[in-house]
Amino acid sequence: MKKMTMVEAINLALKQEMEKDEDVLVLGEDVGMDGGVFRVTKGLLDAYGEDRVIDTPLAESMIAGVSIGMAIHGLKPVCEIQFSGFSYFSFHQMEAHAARYRGRSHGRFSIQMVLRCPYGGGVRALEHHSESREVYYAHTPGLKMVIPSGPRKARALLVSAIRDPDPVIFYEPKAVYRAFREEVPEDEETFPIGQSEVVREGKDLTFITYGAMLKPTIDAAETLKEEDGVEAEVIDLLTISPLDDEKFTESVQKTGRAVIVHEAHRSFGPGAEMIARLVEKSFLYLEAPICRVTGYDVVIPLYQREKDYIPDVKRILKGARETLDF
Repeated sequence: MKKMTMVEAINLALKQEMEKDEDVLVLGEDVGMDGGVFRVTKGLLDAYGEDRVIDTPLAESMIAGVSIGMAIHGLKPVCEIQFSGFSYFSFHQMEAHAARYRGRSHGRFSIQMVLRCPYGGGVRALEHHSESREVYYAHTPGLKMVIPSGPRKARALLVSAIRDPDPVIFYEPKAVYRAFREEVPEDEETFPIGQSEVVREGKDLTFITYGAMLKPTIDAAETLKEEDGVEAEVIDLLTISPLDDEKFTESVQKTGRAVIVHEAHRSFGPGAEMIARLVEKSFLYLEAPICRVTGYDVVIPLYQREKDYIPDVKRILKGARETLDF
């Protein structure tokens, strides 16, 4: 299998789905001639033409609204918002229309569309370019919220998202875009939306994470093994909504301890919902308070202080060891 970056893997998913289904199209700012700000859509314009790879004005609400109209009429748009911090301009369209049309039309219409957004920090970007606000979409009934952690899962999940009959918000951790390569099969591959994955097995502690935080979490788990003799289990959520709580609640019933790692703000963040599920389903198995290692309750700083905001191996280890020592 060829080794690919996440950018290359997502590009492969788009190419193969557009080749397979002529109703699949791509639209967004600079997605055509420039191949996208991160070059994710590179080569698509030459391959499929301007009727299926559409450069739009700088108007996020319009991009989402046009995509909804296309979906109502049977097309399968994959729209790109250049950075997740600009997706708030499209939120009204996604919350008030995309998320509601199936119910509003009593099942007559489904909105088969994907809204792709690079998200998160770690690339020394400007203001509004580094947010991790996935909870806005995960909190909205009718929207699915997917966040891959590596190239292979990004490709497989995007294929599943394009084929899903309901609207999917697809957050891509831009810190991972070109950070490493993974083997990605040329043949078609999908991964179910709403299913998490145990990426490292253990018996002493459960890490729950997703997106760009998977790599430092795995590194922390390996350090715990080497320095403390602790076997930590690591669960990659992959989908935030619908949330697969079965794997992490069962894991904590085995380990008795949980550490949740995410880049989003701490208060009212995704980790709070995970804690609620753990309390509901695994409370009697807990041997220590559940720990959260997260972003802080401030706007993510500019690049001078960005590293202080984003959870790293040192912070993850500190939280894990406090949990183990309780």
